[in-house]
Amino acid sequence: MTREIGSDEFRDILHSLRVWDRPLPGFDVGEAPGEPLALFREWFVQAAGAGQLEPHTMTLATVDGDGRPDVRTLMLHDADGRGWHFASHAGSAKGRQLAGQPEAAIGFYWAAVGRQVRIRGRVRACGAEESRADLAVRSRGALAAALTGRQSEVLGSVEELARVSAAAWERAGAEPDAPAPTWTRYVLDAEEVEFFQGDAARRHVRLRYRRELDGAWVRELLWP
Repeated sequence: MTREIGSDEFRDILHSLRVWDRPLPGFDVGEAPGEPLALFREWFVQAAGAGQLEPHTMTLATVDGDGRPDVRTLMLHDADGRGWHFASHAGSAKGRQLAGQPEAAIGFYWAAVGRQVRIRGRVRACGAEESRADLAVRSRGALAAALTGRQSEVLGSVEELARVSAAAWERAGAEPDAPAPTWTRYVLDAEEVEFFQGDAARRHVRLRYRRELDGAWVRELLWP
């Protein structure tokens, strides 16, 4: 049974929370590389080394056919010269939204180092072979979830989920190469990447990389 939390108690707890009340790393923008991927990889490794839990978790923002925004948390699968990789079912809400409007944004927040990275760009779906390879290197649980499918559809009951999931886990163990046709790997090709370093004195450092039509990256400092 859940306990009802009153407004006063909620606000007291909310207002008692503090951010960046600990030593944070600096960010010398003069030493930043000329393109964002190298800096992202460096910051990612530093966040993991600082003890950030699940630094590969990220938010993905999309819009539906009516222009209404949507957001969810999922996992980064890679970051390379093509862009930032993630995966989902093509028939899920995010998959349908990306099919209709392939512009999207992703965000990372690494509280352990007071850093965040925001990325905007165009998303493309990879082919069936690459999507299947994406699933092949993941865990049995990931394959079972993919085989369960029906992501974002209305669920009749938790019992139904348990039954279908159990069957999927059994199949994933017996058939590690079982096909999951709707599982799709996506790549976001960045047009803008912003790096944010928090500062206890609120003199946050924001560096934005913006790609021009010729493919060159322009670096711009932003007011915090």
